[in-house]
Amino acid sequence: MVSRINPNRFTTRPEIEGTFGVVTTTHWIATAVGMGILERGGNAFDAACATAFTLQVVEPHLNGPGGDVPVILHDVRKGRTEVICGQGPAPAGATIAHYRGLGLDMVPGTGLLTACVPGTFGTWMLLLRDYGTMKPRDVLEAAIAYARDGHAIVERVSATINTVKDQFAQHWKTSADLYLRNGSVPAPGTIFRNTAMAETYTRILKEAEAAGSDRVKQIEAAARAWSHGFVAEGIDKFCRTQDVMDTSGRAHKGVLSADDMAKWTPTVEAPTTYDYGRYTVCKPGPWNQGPVMLQQLALLKGYNLDGMDPTSADFIHLCVEASKLAYADREKFYGDPNFVDVPMETLLSDTYNAERRKLITDKASMDLRPGEVEGFGGVVTFRKADTSRSAVAASGAGEPTVGRLGEARGDTVHFDIIDRDGNMVTSTPSGGWLQSSPVIPELGFPLGTRAQMFWLDEGKPGTLAPGKRPRTTLTPTMALRDGEPYLAWGSPGGDQQDQWITQFFLRHVHCGMNLQEAIDAPAWHSEHFPISFYPRTARPGVLVLEGRVPNETVKELEKRGHLVEVGDDWSEGRLTAASREGVRRKAAANPRGMQGYAAGR
Repeated sequence: MVSRINPNRFTTRPEIEGTFGVVTTTHWIATAVGMGILERGGNAFDAACATAFTLQVVEPHLNGPGGDVPVILHDVRKGRTEVICGQGPAPAGATIAHYRGLGLDMVPGTGLLTACVPGTFGTWMLLLRDYGTMKPRDVLEAAIAYARDGHAIVERVSATINTVKDQFAQHWKTSADLYLRNGSVPAPGTIFRNTAMAETYTRILKEAEAAGSDRVKQIEAAARAWSHGFVAEGIDKFCRTQDVMDTSGRAHKGVLSADDMAKWTPTVEAPTTYDYGRYTVCKPGPWNQGPVMLQQLALLKGYNLDGMDPTSADFIHLCVEASKLAYADREKFYGDPNFVDVPMETLLSDTYNAERRKLITDKASMDLRPGEVEGFGGVVTFRKADTSRSAVAASGAGEPTVGRLGEARGDTVHFDIIDRDGNMVTSTPSGGWLQSSPVIPELGFPLGTRAQMFWLDEGKPGTLAPGKRPRTTLTPTMALRDGEPYLAWGSPGGDQQDQWITQFFLRHVHCGMNLQEAIDAPAWHSEHFPISFYPRTARPGVLVLEGRVPNETVKELEKRGHLVEVGDDWSEGRLTAASREGVRRKAAANPRGMQGYAAGR
């Protein structure tokens, strides 16, 4: 018997509503900065740039200038929704032969060998130039001020530094110089400064403004200073000259060069979409894990979810089993479309999903079951995880995310912005984490480690190749309703992102929850499929639930065969969301971790 929605739902805070504009992010300072740009007459795209640069400063354990980013936007002037790919590719020197020649069977999870071309700065300059209205100084000055003058660090920054303090002290001296001043971990609330990062962005501004007063010329000069100038030169020198300890237990130099940076620019493309009732859901393409959400919707389309209780065993079981099938296809088929043919049309078709849906029963699956599309796909392999992730977490490897049993190891960052005119932008910046690669001292930030998502085995969509994009887990989402742009949302969390993103959408669409209610509701994630990061493990059948999920639901899920682990009451995801309905602008943010806030008027 299907259980129906609990009328006693509640929220931790109100859903923000106004007519001027809304900003919601994973850190209150970034929300305030973005809202300030709107108040000064900037549009949503200007605000996105300022918000993103601020997040690099205040959440350095979750993102940084050396990282990567996808963006989905709707530009009212153009009347269309677009995706910007800010995921940099593997360097020219990142060959299987090179890594195998070093005695490696996997790309390390930390250090310099795992760096791709940093994609963030070029992406924000493209967004500012082609969609925004302001100059580089307008969107950089808040980040520079917080880096130069300081900000109070949150508890998770201190906790993250503490997990890797021995690595810093013993091997990554440049990181110790910045994050372990006087040899100790900075306490939560400490006013923390990163003057080197402030000087990097100040120098970029100086070179930008030397190009004259024209806005576009300034933006293009700033982009050149990054990819063809002193930033690229500093990264090149560091990778060539420094032997850096990584998760292999040995020290290695990097392969990322100034030439790699000079040859890459972000690209704009149409989103991959799926029609779900009144909604057209937009995601990045299969260079990104985003289409797994669309595949989950294609499977769940065959069930009547209207009015179901989202904390019931029926609802959770269906969502989890659909996610297992979609993520299995991710492993077999997804990869950079410039290198791999991905049968996306088939994977989202009614015929294909009608057959896949037959695999969902009232019992939990214990097997990884990708589909078959003749002529497409690669070999699927993974390592079965042991019962502990503590060693991996302490190494700084992988993407910081919510760990097993809800143990918070950090996350990525996310934001959603809608302005008065109805322009919308959603983005999930990540990479360049302080715990995963040493700080380049003259620049004030570390490189990213996204190349750990590649395989060193032939025959996989994610096999390493120079110039190839890793299949990133960063996955913002936008949806149209009845053909009109309506909703922007997302969450940090690595492989879990498109589980939490899907749950939120289903709760909003089928269960009548507003944005804040859909965020606050008890959540869960499956660890059934391989993680995208070092050491590429899976935990078949494991389902992690927040402690607020009802006991009767837990018992029923166990009865159905799920290997249930119950975490803390508020431990799953860091969602934010924003919507537009006519002149109304609404927004909500996640209370978990006590950092995310929405603002608007």
